Amino acid sequence: MKESEKRLYRATDEVLFYLWDPIGVKDVPAARDEYQSYLPKVFKLLVSDAKDHEIAAYLCYIEDSFMGLRGNKPHAINIANLLLEAKEFYFE
Repeated sequence: MKESEKRLYRATDEVLFYLWDPIGVKDVPAARDEYQSYLPKVFKLLVSDAKDHEIAAYLCYIEDSFMGLRGNKPHAINIANLLLEAKEFYFE
């Protein structure tokens, strides 16, 4: 993995935990790995040039299917756009 990809992977992990955080655990140090099982797929979407609505759809799918929540589409779109901005930053 290239250095830029490693940095984007780490940034994606942080965005998922601290900003996406659908179950509200960002202030619980013991829960730091809570969303890491979703990280590889989100990263794959980013590097495969997925659009914001595709990334957001996956985040909503996780919320609906695995967390028993109702997907928050506006929030997911915001998170997807932050991730795409991070990708631009690390891959420029």
